[in-house]
Amino acid sequence: MIAKLAWRNIWFKPLNTLLSIILLASSVAIITVLILLQKQFEEKFSSNIDGVDLVLGAQGSPMQLILSSVYHIDNPTGNISYDSAKVWMNHPFIEKAIPLAFGDNYRGFKIVGTNSDYLEKYKAKIAKGKLFDKNFEVVVGSEVAQKLNLKVGDKFHGSHGDAAEGEVHEDIDYVISGIASSTGSVIDNLILCNIPSVWQMHGTHEEEEGHVHEDGEHVHTEACNHEHHETDMTLDEPNMEITAVLLKFRNKMGIVMWPRIIAQNTKMQAASPAIEINRLFSLFGIGLKALEYLAYAIMLISGISIFISLYNRLKERKYEFALMRINGASRLQLLTLIMIESLILCFVGFIFGTIFGRFALGFISNSAEDDFKMAFNPMEIVWQKETMLLVATLTVGIIAALIPAVKAYQLNISKTLANA
Repeated sequence: MIAKLAWRNIWFKPLNTLLSIILLASSVAIITVLILLQKQFEEKFSSNIDGVDLVLGAQGSPMQLILSSVYHIDNPTGNISYDSAKVWMNHPFIEKAIPLAFGDNYRGFKIVGTNSDYLEKYKAKIAKGKLFDKNFEVVVGSEVAQKLNLKVGDKFHGSHGDAAEGEVHEDIDYVISGIASSTGSVIDNLILCNIPSVWQMHGTHEEEEGHVHEDGEHVHTEACNHEHHETDMTLDEPNMEITAVLLKFRNKMGIVMWPRIIAQNTKMQAASPAIEINRLFSLFGIGLKALEYLAYAIMLISGISIFISLYNRLKERKYEFALMRINGASRLQLLTLIMIESLILCFVGFIFGTIFGRFALGFISNSAEDDFKMAFNPMEIVWQKETMLLVATLTVGIIAALIPAVKAYQLNISKTLANA
């Protein structure tokens, strides 16, 4: 009965009620987005570096090397000699070395030259078809297959570089030999082939450039290249380049020693994913903290709004409360009524806030998927943090209602009726 009366009372002045709910829902929505975004962002970034102790690549920004080679969301720092990289890949300290070669894309999805170890690292199975075993056979990630409606046996032409609008290599078809299972990792948004496919594709492209020019030097290049590529290229080709190598160590001392040794003795660098991602999290965390403080400030304002609304309503309804007391309502029931009104406002604000927050995360996820091939799940529930958020929201309601509720409890019936 008291709850029903409280529900009717809060809609006595609907504009004031809506303002309080909107303010509270806004703060809850922001905090909900931050909770889900931080958890899923850190999970995705941390899971993708599992089994990668160092990344060997061209000199430049270590962060750029990690983002491009591990997460595929930045441009590479350059290429490195495959012959030089093999020296380090075959070192006794190394348990596993996974080479990567970039160069092309298909409709915005990166084509990566690698080997079967790359699929094993992400625990990706071949859901349909088979693994690539010839040049220009590819395995497509589950998200790529779904978004582009690809199936085993389909053929396509790659475009040069990372941009979908790049120059199309129309001379050679890629053939889909398999489709990988969904893993929730970066591999879902990649197209994988062997490394000689990347080399041969760009070797063939150079032939075409040689054919366009009529001078003797380029005609000679075309003849040599044509003769060289009558058979498929292999990993034994001399003087070739790759983009990076993902390294996993047997001896963890190498993780500490190798970055300095490689920087001093080669034209390459060895970057630590753990160090760079911790740096990224710290930078990312500053922005999240600022938004979190903003959300709590809005929640505080919503609490003040609820307090003002309840206090003004108490002054307007003193005569009504006095009549309720005469008709048998106790002091405790009046106190409870005010508290329930405030808690209903806060609970409704929390419900709408969590719903709006998930809609907002869905929008963010769509944008992130288009730009970074990284999706977030708005339907996930982080029970511990969201329960704490609910408790915090209801606490705001209790504090906001405290003074009006005490005033109602201390109401002087005779004085109120005499003044009325």
